[in-house]
Amino acid sequence: MVEQVISLVGAFMILVAYGAQQFQKLNPNSLLYIVLNLIGSLILAAVAFRIWQTGLILVEGSWALISSLALIRYFQKR
Repeated sequence: MVEQVISLVGAFMILVAYGAQQFQKLNPNSLLYIVLNLIGSLILAAVAFRIWQTGLILVEGSWALISSLALIRYFQKR
């Protein structure tokens, strides 16, 4: 039950970022967009790892890696 709630929070974070970007309310290069994606994907990757869902581990782990690189690039530009 707790894992379900945690995974819903992670999914919600990613979906909020994506939806806001699609409706031009959030810039995909903004810190908030990057952080929402990073934390959401890390949460989902952790839950997937715990229950050993390899496909989800690959997708969310990659998403977290890409978001981490975007975060590094964000701070390098500052």
